[in-house]
Amino acid sequence: MIQTRKIGDAKVTNVIEYSGPTHDPAFLFPEAERADIDRLESEMAPNHWVPHMGKLIVTIQFWIVQTGTSIIVIDTGVGNFKPRESIPRMHMLNGLVREWLVAAGAAPEEVTHVVITHLHADHVGWNTTWQDGRWVPTFPNATYYFPLDDFNFCKEGKNKEPGVIDVFGDSFFDSVMPVVDAGLAKMMRPGEEIADCLTVHPAEGHSPGQVTFRLESKGEVGIFCGDIFHSPLQIMRPEFNSGYCIWPEKAREVRLKMLNEAADQSALLLPVHFGAPYCGYARRQGDGFLFEPATW
Repeated sequence: MIQTRKIGDAKVTNVIEYSGPTHDPAFLFPEAERADIDRLESEMAPNHWVPHMGKLIVTIQFWIVQTGTSIIVIDTGVGNFKPRESIPRMHMLNGLVREWLVAAGAAPEEVTHVVITHLHADHVGWNTTWQDGRWVPTFPNATYYFPLDDFNFCKEGKNKEPGVIDVFGDSFFDSVMPVVDAGLAKMMRPGEEIADCLTVHPAEGHSPGQVTFRLESKGEVGIFCGDIFHSPLQIMRPEFNSGYCIWPEKAREVRLKMLNEAADQSALLLPVHFGAPYCGYARRQGDGFLFEPATW
């Protein structure tokens, strides 16, 4: 499924790899109580929370930005035929992402840039495709931009150290290093600009090097915010980290900063894991925030 909108002159399309009521909130948000979510049922159900199942709806999606001569893919999901035995719902998928890319006007051979908010396994999978007995870059004519601090963290094996939450797993070797070995990778730092339209901003906490990408055009702002938010729950209750945040206090700090920025600027938040309509706005309510779903 694809949906398209405009941010100024830029065309923005989301491609959904899968979406469904998959997560027990005690697993995804270990700091939250069931009562916290029940109190927000009117805001969360039915697109982000299924009360009678007790499950959060979680999506795997990535974004396409088309502006000028650039076709940019932001985050690349789980990927087909990736061995992920520790996460059964992600193990050896065989979906239609490639077909949807073509339908969206972003055939893999035409993509010019691939930009990754962070290197967790569910954000890098379609970087590569299994072909002739090896993993090869899916987007052969693109430059791939990886956050330097995440790359170094994995390259140095710090994700495998005792006590570290390892959400990178084998994806570093089947979805990142083949791109590096093919000479298509560029390591990026906050402060850079990509394709004359995306600015890179720091958002560490969930991972050591997570970044966001800010798109501005004709007075409109969109922020591709990675996993600062896994659910609208974290807009209304920003103190709740996901269970995957490697630096919890920093993650909360970054989330609150993002909420204030997005609310002050009426910026469209474009995350990876929200249910329908998959993006929206943070609006102030008293001392806190509400989630306002975007319209398509």
